[in-house]
Amino acid sequence: MSLDAKIDGARQLLREVLAQHGPDRVAVAWTGGKDSTLALALWRGVLRDDASGARALALNLDTGCKFPEVIALRDRLAVEWGVTLHIARPDVPPGYPVAADRAACCRDLKVAPLLRAVRALDVAVLLTGIRRDEHPDRADRPVREPVAEPPHLRVHPVLDFSEMDVWAATMQLGLPHCELYDRGYRSLGCMPCTLQPEGTHGAGGERAGRAADKEAMLASLHALGYF
Repeated sequence: MSLDAKIDGARQLLREVLAQHGPDRVAVAWTGGKDSTLALALWRGVLRDDASGARALALNLDTGCKFPEVIALRDRLAVEWGVTLHIARPDVPPGYPVAADRAACCRDLKVAPLLRAVRALDVAVLLTGIRRDEHPDRADRPVREPVAEPPHLRVHPVLDFSEMDVWAATMQLGLPHCELYDRGYRSLGCMPCTLQPEGTHGAGGERAGRAADKEAMLASLHALGYF
């Protein structure tokens, strides 16, 4: 499938979301990375074409361990794009042992605040930037993924895009990206769990810089509510 066909398919999926759920109860899970930035841009375009005047709602998880470059892009782009930005932060005590137990850390710093925010914002549909080719656990995900608690639907508009598709779409649509990608990072997570992959432009796989033990338990984290 061509890139244009994938972009058109993603837009059609988002138009269906808008028609079924309206703009007010849809949020984009926006990390500041390339994939969710593309998802946010496509959703903004659909809202703009609808001429409803609705602003895109972006839900961002700020674990307190994010790269400052990612935070800077998030804050700048939210203003430039007129996005309603909701920042969810973890409710953990001072001195929390970040990354000591990676499963517990993801649960406390990511999953718990994400689900609290979905409930508090009364989100019916959460749009994500996950892709099939970035991790084996995501290879068989459906485009529409119901979540039981709190009840909402996750929709993955760029699920069938490859890494190169995302970059090509980013260039074609003139979207900004975090400067860390230009330094060789290919996948951006929390600082304790993300290293710059060795080799030119992050050779060794897109998520080679992510903590290996966390990558191995992504299916378990997904069962808890992770993407």
